[in-house]
Amino acid sequence: MARNLIQFQSGLSLPAFLDQYGTEAQCRSALFQHRWPKGFVCPDCGNTTGCQLARGLYQCHHCHHQTSLTAGTIFHATHLPLTTWFLAIYLLTQRKNGLSALQLSRELGVSYNTAWKLKHKLLQVMYERNQGETLTGRIEIDDAYLGGERPGKRGRGAEHKFPFVAAVQTDDDGHPLRVQLRRVSGFTRAEVRRYAQVAIAPGSRVVSDGLGCFRAFESPVYTHERFITGGGRASAQIPAFNWVNTVLGNVKNAITGSYHAIRGQHVPRYLAEFEYRFNRRYDLTAMIPRFLTVAARTPPMPYRLLKLAEPYT
Repeated sequence: MARNLIQFQSGLSLPAFLDQYGTEAQCRSALFQHRWPKGFVCPDCGNTTGCQLARGLYQCHHCHHQTSLTAGTIFHATHLPLTTWFLAIYLLTQRKNGLSALQLSRELGVSYNTAWKLKHKLLQVMYERNQGETLTGRIEIDDAYLGGERPGKRGRGAEHKFPFVAAVQTDDDGHPLRVQLRRVSGFTRAEVRRYAQVAIAPGSRVVSDGLGCFRAFESPVYTHERFITGGGRASAQIPAFNWVNTVLGNVKNAITGSYHAIRGQHVPRYLAEFEYRFNRRYDLTAMIPRFLTVAARTPPMPYRLLKLAEPYT
């Protein structure tokens, strides 16, 4: 049986990573190239000429505004060396499963609180990059929940479970191309319609089960294939939902297998982490350069904002 070329690609080895980003100078040079690929640009007036001062700051020749390499980016006001940030980026992008903040703190040699803030800032980069992307063509869609078992109401509507929509875009041969994982407030027709307006391109062919909320796709905008599956294990074996069921299994293994508990307000970031890696799995060696480009354009995310709930979709 032939090996899956995507699954068995070599990726970026740790020695290769350290060869490219093992020193502070290498990390600063890489970040500079991704923040200012055509040379320094003043963030205040847009002037393209400036000089580097002895303290490591850059000063604009026109307005004399001074800025640092990390100011205004996700690395803003950091007290950590860039080598620590880059190693965290490597660990979070090259693995198939999630990495808890506790394990990240051990890998990086920093405190748990520092690792948590660093991790969630990097997840914020993934979250913001995913927003605005739409699926098109044939799309398998299903409802799902995250959350552990606790006493109280069971099943749909349980307070300790967090609902989200999983959608997988497939090609003409039925292979998965991209995935979307979006937290929703509940499985109502209005909520799914709101999700679809920003996440599913008009003209798409949507394949869903018989859950009433998915009737939101019964409109001239979409082609909707609805399967009444019933319940139980047999419903998960229907070929029409092969990939969305596979992805959901991988999502739950990646998230629930890595974290002892997750808070509802952070669920969008955890889902974004899996989505970001899955959609860029075709070229693992390009993950870090692509991530740096987005990170250099992601605004600062102080701790007081990290603690707040992310808006859905």
